[in-house]
Amino acid sequence: MSEISVDEGSPISIENPKYAEKVQISGGLIARNTLLNLIGQALPLLMAVIAIPFVVQGLGTERFGLLTMAWVVMGYFTIFDLGLGRATTKYTAEAMGNGAVDEIPQIVWTAVTVQLILGLLGACVLIGITDLLVGSVLNIPPGLLGEARNTFHLLALSVPVVLVSSSFSGVLEAAQRFDLINSVRIPSSTLTYLLPLVGLIMGFGLPGIVSLILLARIGALIAFAVMCLRIIPGLRERSFSFNLFTDLFTYGGWVTVTSIVSPILVYFDRLLIGSLLTIAAVAYYAAPYEAVTRLSIISASLTMTLFPAFSILEATNDRQKLGNIFARSLKFILLAIGPIIIVIGLFAKEIMQLWLGTDFAVESTVVMQVLAFGMLINSLAYAPFALLQGIGRPDLPAKFHLIELPVYIGIAWILVGKFGIAGAAGAWTLRVALDALLLFAATFKLCGFSRRLMSENGSDRAVSGLVMLAGITYGLMAFSYLLPQPVQFLLVVGLLVSFVFFAWIYVLDNLDRVVVLKVLKLNRVFGSKS
Repeated sequence: MSEISVDEGSPISIENPKYAEKVQISGGLIARNTLLNLIGQALPLLMAVIAIPFVVQGLGTERFGLLTMAWVVMGYFTIFDLGLGRATTKYTAEAMGNGAVDEIPQIVWTAVTVQLILGLLGACVLIGITDLLVGSVLNIPPGLLGEARNTFHLLALSVPVVLVSSSFSGVLEAAQRFDLINSVRIPSSTLTYLLPLVGLIMGFGLPGIVSLILLARIGALIAFAVMCLRIIPGLRERSFSFNLFTDLFTYGGWVTVTSIVSPILVYFDRLLIGSLLTIAAVAYYAAPYEAVTRLSIISASLTMTLFPAFSILEATNDRQKLGNIFARSLKFILLAIGPIIIVIGLFAKEIMQLWLGTDFAVESTVVMQVLAFGMLINSLAYAPFALLQGIGRPDLPAKFHLIELPVYIGIAWILVGKFGIAGAAGAWTLRVALDALLLFAATFKLCGFSRRLMSENGSDRAVSGLVMLAGITYGLMAFSYLLPQPVQFLLVVGLLVSFVFFAWIYVLDNLDRVVVLKVLKLNRVFGSKS
């Protein structure tokens, strides 16, 4: 088995804009960027938890509901991106991997130009349907109709801003500069929750608050653009290519299919529960679902890093390093999420009891346990998903989602009708299991990966360690259930600490340990290496 470099790799340096060398992908670089992305997602989420209660109190329930609905509508209108942000990252990363510097300005400005046109089109559509949304589709109180119209008109202005930002941030992703991305994304995302408080203090209404958020997004766009221009001076010369547009659009089209189908796969279960069961059942299902699926930020943080890395490795035809990084990513996902899933699965009743009370403990325990198992499978599927898109086959995940959609709808309809919310959890778990199976099968076939590759990179040892941890934890529960809960908690913590030592000694190899030690240094996390 060939070794993977243990150094930090070579992200493009903002201090030295004359990059002439290819971007070098290493385990250390991927691990460092994954940690940065995890911090970049976790901090705004923490700020949301803190700020939202104050925003609700200041705006009132109805206005906060309107603000939330506006965010949802804005999220759906990013569909006008047509996958071009992802395509920009893919093709820019390939050019960097090949050292084809001269191609990058054409790629970027073609994407930015099209994104601007699509963004303006999306803005016009949103402005055009605002009266329909406000007057008929959304159940908005009469006293808020004028405020709602102004809010949606302001949101329309942010559509081109968000779309163009995705192209510039995609360039930074391709250059493996997630330190720069998160230096903008963290304050920008945090301001989404802080600016409503600022607006309330200044006496603004909802349109004024949305204006502040729009200004923050414009600031983020400017920051991304300036960083890209400093890293790649060639971007100062604008150019456009119709041939490149065709390539970008073809690639992005399949990404768009995934973007359209995914929300249906994500939200159909709650719609079905609300239709076949009761609104209370939706609450009993949604609470554990939201708690468990938040763990996806770990895999998502890794995927954000892996996608451009896989694109670079595919461009250089380095299939051995591609396979090694893929296998090691699975191992780290197992080690990061596996212990959490085991604790959730075995202590679901106690967690629900402490969190939401007796009623939820009775109704939602089985749901949380089934969803936790599904979440482990789904987390592993992030790696082949990123790889397939990275090697230029976004059509396969999109086709798999199209196959899964009718199957999932049928299974969910049957299981929810027969087993209630536990059936919904089972249907979701079966769906993500099918998705993972298809993604892994396609990845192994296209890339020629072997079972031996997984074993050589430690995935088998990770699985064995987790099975052992689950068995010991279950046995501990069986013999200590009479003990006070604080004592049980301390025993579990001790067991998890022991597992960390076990993983460090028996699951990780010398390369892994060097990478982990490098990444955990604070100066590596917050600094940048040229």
